[in-house]
Amino acid sequence: MLIESGGDNLAATFSPELADLTIYVIDTAAGQDIPRKRGPGLARSDLLVVNKTDLAPHVGVDVALLERDTTAARAGRPFVMAQLRHGIGVQDVVEFLIEQGGLQPRP
Repeated sequence: MLIESGGDNLAATFSPELADLTIYVIDTAAGQDIPRKRGPGLARSDLLVVNKTDLAPHVGVDVALLERDTTAARAGRPFVMAQLRHGIGVQDVVEFLIEQGGLQPRP
């Protein structure tokens, strides 16, 4: 499994051939236009995590527009709007990993 942080979404190292499962993480605080760039990590990873959505009001990001742009950029691929530091979205990521066979559910 490869987990990569996207920064400005122009991942130089994203290569799906190197991993069975890829999770790409972008930071809401990096700006409104990240999904519109449609970089390879954002568009083709198995799961996209849009993290730090709680910072949106502080950096001038409209979360609803960010989610719409992400939906369009992902073209049906799964993504999670998250605040991982606060535990929001963590369960969605865990459920995705269980579904993909990357984790075993707790008894």
